[in-house]
Amino acid sequence: MRLEYFQMIDRVVAVTRESLRAEAIVPKASPVFEGHFPGHPLVPGVLLVETMAQAGGYMLLHRQGFVRMPFLASVKEAKFRSFVGPSTLLLVEADLVHEGSGYAVATGKISAEGKRICDAELTYRVLDFPAPDLATAMRTQARRIGLAVPDDLAG
Repeated sequence: MRLEYFQMIDRVVAVTRESLRAEAIVPKASPVFEGHFPGHPLVPGVLLVETMAQAGGYMLLHRQGFVRMPFLASVKEAKFRSFVGPSTLLLVEADLVHEGSGYAVATGKISAEGKRICDAELTYRVLDFPAPDLATAMRTQARRIGLAVPDDLAG
C-alpha cells in the first residue's frame, strides 16, 4: 500500500470474472498518518473506501479484458466496524452484483485477522479509456499487483 499515491492493492490473490481477492499491507509509516492522527495513526475511512473501490475496479478491468475503464460513480451503505493502524494486513474482496448499460455494481469488503473492518456497495461507470497513457498505466499497475493482462495489449 502506498497511501499517498493511492496505490492501495499490493497483491491479487484470486480473480474470476465475478470476484477479486487481494491483499493490502498498511505501511508502517506514511505522511497520511502525520495528520490522521498525531500520536494515534489510523487509515482514513475514505482510503478504506478507495481500497474497496480499487479491488472492484481491478475485477472489472479483468472482466472487460483491460479495454474499458471503470470509474467510481457512487458509494452506498459504507459501514466501518473497526480502526486500521499501521502494519495491518488487509484482505480486500470485491464481488460483482450487476453489470449493464455502461454501469457495474459490486460489493466491497475489507477484513483483518478474520474480523470485518468495513464494507460498501460500489457503483462504477464503465467507459472506454479516455487517454492511451491511462490505459498503459492501468495495465502496468495491474501486472505489478499480479493481475494477468492479455499479451496482445500494448503497454
